[in-house]
Amino acid sequence: MFFTKKRLIVIGIKPATINSITNISKIDILIKVDDLRINSKPNKKKINFFFYLNNPYFCTSKKLKHTLYITMAEIEVLLPKMGESVAEATVITWLKEVGETIEAEESLIEIATDKVDSEVPAPADGVLVKKLFNEGEVAQVGDVIAIISTEGGAEAPKETPAETISEAPAPEVVAEVAAPLAKTAAEQVELTKTGDSGRFYSPLVRNIAKEEGISMDELEAISGSGKEGRVNKADILAYVENRGSGVVAAKPVATKVEPPKDKVIGSTEKKPAPKASIPVGPNDTVIEMDRMRKLIADHMVMSKQTSPHVTSYVEADVTNIVNWRNKVKNQFMKDNGEKITFTPIFLEAIAKAIKDMPGVNVSIDGTNIIQRGNINLGMAAALPSGNLIVPVIKNADRLNLLGLTKAVNDLATRAREGKLSPDEIQGGTYTMTNVGTFGNVMGTPIINQPQVCIMAVGAIRKMVSVIETPAGDSIGIRHKMFLSHAYDHRVVDGALGGMFVRKVADYLEAFDPNREI
Repeated sequence: MFFTKKRLIVIGIKPATINSITNISKIDILIKVDDLRINSKPNKKKINFFFYLNNPYFCTSKKLKHTLYITMAEIEVLLPKMGESVAEATVITWLKEVGETIEAEESLIEIATDKVDSEVPAPADGVLVKKLFNEGEVAQVGDVIAIISTEGGAEAPKETPAETISEAPAPEVVAEVAAPLAKTAAEQVELTKTGDSGRFYSPLVRNIAKEEGISMDELEAISGSGKEGRVNKADILAYVENRGSGVVAAKPVATKVEPPKDKVIGSTEKKPAPKASIPVGPNDTVIEMDRMRKLIADHMVMSKQTSPHVTSYVEADVTNIVNWRNKVKNQFMKDNGEKITFTPIFLEAIAKAIKDMPGVNVSIDGTNIIQRGNINLGMAAALPSGNLIVPVIKNADRLNLLGLTKAVNDLATRAREGKLSPDEIQGGTYTMTNVGTFGNVMGTPIINQPQVCIMAVGAIRKMVSVIETPAGDSIGIRHKMFLSHAYDHRVVDGALGGMFVRKVADYLEAFDPNREI
């Protein structure tokens, strides 16, 4: 799950034996003799190597002939992927300080997304040598968040005068050393998801812009070929290529802002757009959104901007289910130690309907439709803070009702306690939210990207209904509920979206009141 990249750190010393080295194809960092630590039991393999030493850590000017020792390895700790729709995370707390030792799998840092708070473990034993993000800063998935040094070592060698030869530095060495320094400048570029023009920039585009040192103003000026003028990968790569050759390929994004009447038309003067301000009364209280609420807000806006939502509604008669649950719930608790709710029954019906109509179990990648091979059902759960989280039941169609009940209860409990792991909130292919828990009759849910469908189940109510029987119609009291099915109209048409929710209702209405578990 966690990706790391090892970098060799080597040092030149007086020709000697080398410690357990096979092939060296690239040297990332050179450190000075004073920092050297070597194994006390070297083997007999020797390697002579020429490098340039000026700065204690980077080589630039003088050529020294020495044998190389592997002194340690640097491990880059990358921010892991926390879910398909999660591109970034906020650093909450560093659990280790620079210079502290850490063991493999020991928690290194606590991070938070719009879905879950979690800890990132260390991938190996070592010493934390660098933290690349401060608390409160936002890191993108795949960013290097820390560097851990693993020592091979033993005792520092005795001081040995170095034999120096005055010579100009090799261009390839200088270039290799200068690369990390140039990278730091690009990392200072601050890019937002949405520019002043209102145009949205994907994490991929922002990452490329950051790597190339492209400012926000420069990014705003790039012509986008995507939907609504958005800049895609091809657009920004083309711009970078032309930019490097001195050719300006971008053109400003057109805006519909009319010039002020007291200004000369054609003036190039540009003023920042004023921020909207809401009047605050003397009895009003201003409450800043917490971190998780801000992330949820961004995710919801992104979903509405991405998917054209359509919602279909069906009323289902769930009298058989209500009567069956009332009959078995006490014995079920006694036999299995689990409380049975309506949620696993709803999820079972949804899984059956997906197997009948797999067209709702897909994702969209550009102009490609990705048909999901597994049925992984997400269930939205409200947290004590009022925020929302969506744990996922993997391969829900392979579980019986007892298995679904255990999974639902376990995930719901640990979600409220904040004990879910990143793996348990990602990989969902379809989501259900139970608005009936709050006494709501129905709702219009927002799709959980990158999925294309979501279903809201409403409150179960006693209704006076017409009951159709072979002997004729009659009036009776029935337990009924509304199902609300929201779907992405780019790939799910009204026919499929409407028939799917009807299929789920059919499975619920056909529930066997004499069913045994």
